[in-house]
Amino acid sequence: MAANIAALRSEAEAALRGRVPAPFTYRDRKIVETVPTRIPEIDALTGGLPRGCLTEICGSAGCGRTSVLLSALASRTSGAEACALIDGRDAFDPPCAQAAGVELRQLLWVRCHNMDQALQATDLLLRAGGFGLIALDLSDIPAETVRYVPLNAWFRFRRAVEDTPTVLLVLEQEPNAKTCASLVLQLAAEVGRWTSTDADPSAHAILNRSPCRNPSARLLDGATIRMQVLRSRVQPASDMRIGRFDSEAADAAPTFHTKTIWSRG
Repeated sequence: MAANIAALRSEAEAALRGRVPAPFTYRDRKIVETVPTRIPEIDALTGGLPRGCLTEICGSAGCGRTSVLLSALASRTSGAEACALIDGRDAFDPPCAQAAGVELRQLLWVRCHNMDQALQATDLLLRAGGFGLIALDLSDIPAETVRYVPLNAWFRFRRAVEDTPTVLLVLEQEPNAKTCASLVLQLAAEVGRWTSTDADPSAHAILNRSPCRNPSARLLDGATIRMQVLRSRVQPASDMRIGRFDSEAADAAPTFHTKTIWSRG
């Protein structure tokens, strides 16, 4: 058995010679520049989003993916960086993004209607360069469809963004690009918070504009989101420390809180 493994290793090394130096040699984490998401809990856990790398954020509906996306876009566009959003299902809401602090003049919004269009647009923008952050949002595309994205597409994206100042952020329901991602963060909604219309005048005003007139009605105020680092291959150049998720102590897992637009006052 050992002889077979050694023979296979020698064969692989010979086939990759000249293209991949020392393919089986362990390499330390690459030290890279990171940028903040403006969500303190995420930045403390991950060290921020690494430049020149593919970062994947996954989770089911309502897990806070959009909150992270808007916060990251707000962080980069407010710093006068040009950013691009490849919207896989034309679901982006500009007024909501603007309310979250995104400078829309600094954002290129690519509206797609299927996954093929989204992948092609990502390819073109990565080759063009010049973006501080490129976000590929596949959140609203069924998970079973995204699973069929060829592995070589993720490898191509990773190679295209390497050694550039661009943050490549992919949002999905499942971690399909995990093999090629330098950072994989999984989110899960834990607890929803609701606001009484009697206690929140802004919520009451919203309900008055709707057909609902029930005085006991409630509006969603936000949610508590649990974070889990599934993979981290980078060492931040900043002083931020990368946290770790302990599956045996799930109750102590790091969390952050989302807040709805109408509850921000």
